[in-house]
Amino acid sequence: MREVFIGSAALRGGGLTRGRLRWNYRAMYPDVYVAKDRPPTLRQFIVGAWLWSGREGVITGRAAAALHGAKYVDDATPIELIWKAGRPPPRIIVRNERLDAADVTTVDDMLVTTPARTAFDLARHLPRDAAVRHLDALAGATGVCAADVLPLADRYRRARGLPRARVALDLMDGGAQSPRETRLRLILVDDGLPRPRTQIRVSDGVNEAFIDMGWDEPMVGLDYEGAHHSADRRQYVHDIGRAELIVGQGWLDIRVVAEHSRRFILHRTREAFARRGWHLPKPV
Repeated sequence: MREVFIGSAALRGGGLTRGRLRWNYRAMYPDVYVAKDRPPTLRQFIVGAWLWSGREGVITGRAAAALHGAKYVDDATPIELIWKAGRPPPRIIVRNERLDAADVTTVDDMLVTTPARTAFDLARHLPRDAAVRHLDALAGATGVCAADVLPLADRYRRARGLPRARVALDLMDGGAQSPRETRLRLILVDDGLPRPRTQIRVSDGVNEAFIDMGWDEPMVGLDYEGAHHSADRRQYVHDIGRAELIVGQGWLDIRVVAEHSRRFILHRTREAFARRGWHLPKPV
């Protein structure tokens, strides 16, 4: 028995009785079942949604991004399909949109939008910050960039959300390695600061380190540090040597943690620019 299956087909095949179906499996969607012994995974929900569509829907949006290897897609994320349907069940979003064959690929035999079309749909249908967060993760996983996606805006001139898509795609950056890094970058950009470069390599000729984001000319950088930086002793020791390397090469490196407010982050960043003799425009 497959992990996710069509109940009626399993009954017709004789491999399952109605009693076993009722006691051992749960319905994810109408006539789509999964075992009861553990909560369904995101991938199982994706497979189930595709089976519910009769294997005809094309998976897009966040679900497609996850299938392409993007991280940080929550297990509770709705599954988005491009397909013609009336009223979908809960947790499935169906959009009857134009979709050219060139924008469809397969992942594990399922129909999925290509990385470029996936990015196009993420940018159009999600609020800006959420869109950029998922676009960053998709770019990091697949290498897709805004230049790959923008031609789709010319091809699908009547698609919904094009102005919003252009804004999100302009902010897309595959150098972000976590949603927190994306959020930090957007805080800086929204305050009117120059757009930072991500994953800046710093080396003394022997050792190297990468700063999450920053500006090369004033040599001001920012690093987001998750809880593991203080909880993991090995990481903590590594960070000491890393900080010495970065400072030794002339960088002002601002370390940001979850508890830091937007106001505090911007104050420290602008103060670092001032120490370098840079006069920035007033906050937006």
